[in-house]
Amino acid sequence: MRIKCKKNQLIAGINIVSKAVATKTTMPILECILLKAIGGNLYLTANNMELGIETMVEATILEEGQIALEAKIFSDIIRKLPDSEIDLETGSDIRVDIRCEKSKFTIPCRTGDEFSPLPDIEKEKSIQISQLALRDIIRQTIFSISDNENTKMMTGESFEVVNNQLIVISLDGHRISRRKIDLRGDNPEVHVVVPGKTLQELSKIINGDTDDLVDIYFSDRHLLFEFENTRVVSRLIEGEYFKIATMMSMGHNLSVKANKKELMGIIDRASLLIQETDRKPIIVSVKNDNNLYVRLDTNLGSMKEEMEIEKEGEEIIIGFNPKFLMDALRVIDDDSVCIYMTDSKNPCIIKDEAETYVYIILPISINTDIYA
Repeated sequence: MRIKCKKNQLIAGINIVSKAVATKTTMPILECILLKAIGGNLYLTANNMELGIETMVEATILEEGQIALEAKIFSDIIRKLPDSEIDLETGSDIRVDIRCEKSKFTIPCRTGDEFSPLPDIEKEKSIQISQLALRDIIRQTIFSISDNENTKMMTGESFEVVNNQLIVISLDGHRISRRKIDLRGDNPEVHVVVPGKTLQELSKIINGDTDDLVDIYFSDRHLLFEFENTRVVSRLIEGEYFKIATMMSMGHNLSVKANKKELMGIIDRASLLIQETDRKPIIVSVKNDNNLYVRLDTNLGSMKEEMEIEKEGEEIIIGFNPKFLMDALRVIDDDSVCIYMTDSKNPCIIKDEAETYVYIILPISINTDIYA
């Protein structure tokens, strides 16, 4: 195999597929990137058996073929080379020469025959969405997945297509995030659970706007994202996702409308007094004077602050993990937020009028008499 390629094109391709390179494995081939020169195109592929990524790179193909290169050393070499044209050529001794201007590296390579190809996905069930919308949906839900592999289902997100809407749900046992978006045309009904790690890596490589589209194909065990010159294939998490309809339809005794930026500022300032070992909740009080009061007491000190709100309903004193509140508020793009509460023991719900986003946060148990 011999190809010539501009450094910026090659490094862009490496950056994309490197997200599917295995980091801890007993199979060295999973630590490699496959380079395949065929039909006038250069394809880069990485596959850790859970997530696989393939992208096409512009190159001049002088001799077709394929090789597998250890991802880290290959990536490190290409990054350090001058910003010029790179020449890759394999010999008969399973080694590859990498030349760029006056630099030359010779490193071992594999034939690529043992490299596992990406699984073929039947393209019977699919939807289409803009890259911008998909990236926003991931950003607005990914923070509430669990990183505990013992609760496998919570490490993924539910992708449900129903009535021409995509509904994405994540939860970790303390909070729930739901985001929905309208889809164009007629779409098949789908319900799958996508690994959170797949979505996190995907969000790093989709950077288009509303005019750049992603085709998503669903099969029984895999999910395929296709956009521009890139394919991302992921295994699905098998099993039935959690039923949350009851929590989504909870009633409330109090509704609060608050300026999002001001509320985030108060919570952020309160968090200055929280140490890593602290599990102290922030105390949120709503009284009949149309003010919201925030209080925090820790070993580092205490803090009190208030802000004007619009309210309807009863008074309340309730405790929250400030991080959970901030995570939800941070991804809401509206200037104001509506928060619905029942009492100190039931979750609060943050949502817009159309319920395009819904965030449910469980409270922390407190002795309300202390803060009355």
